[in-house]
Amino acid sequence: MKLTDVFKPLDSKKFDMFHIKALFTTGMGVFTDGYLLSSISLVILDVLSTFGITKSSSSYEFWLGMLDGSVFIGAALGAILFGYLSNKGRKTFYGVDVAIMTIGALMQAFVSTPAELAIVRFLVGIGTGADYVLSPLIMAEHSNAKDRGKLIAIGFGLMWSLGDITASLLYVGISPFISATMLWRIILAAGAIPAASVIYLRRKVPETSRFLLRIKGDVNKFNEVVREITKTNVAVKENLKDSASMRSYFAKAGRTFAVAAVLWFLFDLTGYANGLFGPTLIARSIGIYNPAIFSLMISAIFGFPGKFTGISFIDRIGRKPLQALGSLFEGVFLMVFGFLLPIGALPIVLLLIYGFHEFAGSVGPGIISTAGMLGVEVAPTKVRGLVQAMTVASGRTGAAIASFLFPVLFISVSKEVAMVFFGVLMLIAAALTWFGVPETKGKSLEEASKESELVEKIGEKS
Repeated sequence: MKLTDVFKPLDSKKFDMFHIKALFTTGMGVFTDGYLLSSISLVILDVLSTFGITKSSSSYEFWLGMLDGSVFIGAALGAILFGYLSNKGRKTFYGVDVAIMTIGALMQAFVSTPAELAIVRFLVGIGTGADYVLSPLIMAEHSNAKDRGKLIAIGFGLMWSLGDITASLLYVGISPFISATMLWRIILAAGAIPAASVIYLRRKVPETSRFLLRIKGDVNKFNEVVREITKTNVAVKENLKDSASMRSYFAKAGRTFAVAAVLWFLFDLTGYANGLFGPTLIARSIGIYNPAIFSLMISAIFGFPGKFTGISFIDRIGRKPLQALGSLFEGVFLMVFGFLLPIGALPIVLLLIYGFHEFAGSVGPGIISTAGMLGVEVAPTKVRGLVQAMTVASGRTGAAIASFLFPVLFISVSKEVAMVFFGVLMLIAAALTWFGVPETKGKSLEEASKESELVEKIGEKS
């Protein structure tokens, strides 16, 4: 029996309330991640000021990078740990991730030193890294083939932006009424609310059919879950547990896995350099001194329209063209911004060019690679969790490097060098996408990952 036939009831299922509920349950973790990562960019100067660290302090650049970067170091570790654990059950540890995020977010309000805050944000990162592995994995394995791209793009691209804009709105709403010290504690701790809201729902998510059949080998439970989700009777009797080794999959498809990981590294290196320091360093360089206002303008005018544009086309024209073109134009606009910055261009011109970079990035990489789509689509079931962990850890490593590298380039070297450098990285990413990534739109996960082909090549009957 062919694998594609076994999963056909799920792949051909029409979009319904099951998908909407799964979208909310999985997407709220990424909403929290967007909130937690964006909120620190809004208040980091207030945080440093509270602890007596100013631009004239010798440790200024260090703590600027450490408070932004510790969460990504934790996320890389969390991704690797929970990527391994995902083969013990997709839902076994689902809910633990947002519980960690809830606890860590609350603890941020009670720190008394920058070192304590860095440690707590490391803990938050473990939760976000786990979520970036488990949530796209579960969403992809529950999705139908036709709408999988939109579901992942909305759940892990658009939801991140909603978290981002929520942080800015809260900042704008309460900042006039409280002290800076109280402001950053409230802003950071509020990230616990969305994370806590889905702990219970995540514990009730059904185990994925692909895990049950291909990894656990539980045919009866597989039939039960498929009937629950599709409302149709299925009676698979054949044992289709994957007996191939993980090493064999990496031997056959390791190059594609590596490309997916490198792409997320490049996109997070550039994306978080701009995301973390856009509201402060970049905004001030063009005359905008309110970080929340800058963040809202970029997100509402450029980011959201870009993501809605990408979502509307992702299952029609495909992942590869969107990401390649988005990366190309993101790189071009960053380089133009860098060239114009030192020659005194009008602030409105600089704002528009920077905004167009955000639009381009949102159309492509913002809803594909950085939404975790490639890792879950190009990897067969048995190694999907591990490959997703690799791509997440790679991306978070890029983000961690950006949190330390960007302030040094922007402050100590030159603004234009920093922007052109990251623009060039996006041009590289565009080429890598076009030549190194297979198209997966409209295909079942078994077709997209070539799992059916690979099991035949390594000697397993499908």
